[in-house]
Amino acid sequence: MFQLWAKMWKSGRLEKDMTVSNGSEANRTKKVFEAIDDVCREWDLSKPIWLASNIKDFKRHAKTRFSQDSFSEAIAFDYLEIQVLEED
Repeated sequence: MFQLWAKMWKSGRLEKDMTVSNGSEANRTKKVFEAIDDVCREWDLSKPIWLASNIKDFKRHAKTRFSQDSFSEAIAFDYLEIQVLEED
């Protein structure tokens, strides 16, 4: 089972969080993008843009943060953090 934990941070405080599970046979990349789509749909956010720093952090730690630079619209929080909790 694949699980991704999404956390919305504002002023050093956790505002929202959710865990997305995916038991499909899709590859890891597809599961990550589907989980982010689910989070953005649930929280009514535009999809973040993966910057080089996000890709580097995610490859190294299975975790990254999306700040205002990653969103095309203004956000009312400091950053969105995603972290893989479990992989198949």
